[in-house]
Amino acid sequence: MIAGCRRVGTGMVKGHEITITPSDVNIEVTIGGTTVAKSDRPVVLRETGLPARYYLPREDVRAELMRPTETTTKCPFKGQASYWSVQIGDEVHVDVVWSYETPIPEAKGITGLLCFYNERVDLTVNGRLKTS
Repeated sequence: MIAGCRRVGTGMVKGHEITITPSDVNIEVTIGGTTVAKSDRPVVLRETGLPARYYLPREDVRAELMRPTETTTKCPFKGQASYWSVQIGDEVHVDVVWSYETPIPEAKGITGLLCFYNERVDLTVNGRLKTS
């Protein structure tokens, strides 16, 4: 599995779907007790077999904590992703954030938005902590 995309043999999983929906839920992302992002304008991406992912505008993410990495992945459903680590003090959380800067046309709704791995951060949606 690469960047949340699944393959069976050389073909895609039959019935694989992605939906991209703007939302007005309140999102807060914390790592080790430090708030790294807050947004009330996420885009929710739902993909067959995976948890919902919340893509956030860059302005809603603490840029001073972000460190670009050389990691890239390619998803046939979204395109090529770039990654960032989050540095809080001396602690670095490697490749915990990604973005599709120029996604394929079908995924243009997430262009340039940032997404955190739900399972590697504390993600609060409308005041409720999400569990993986």
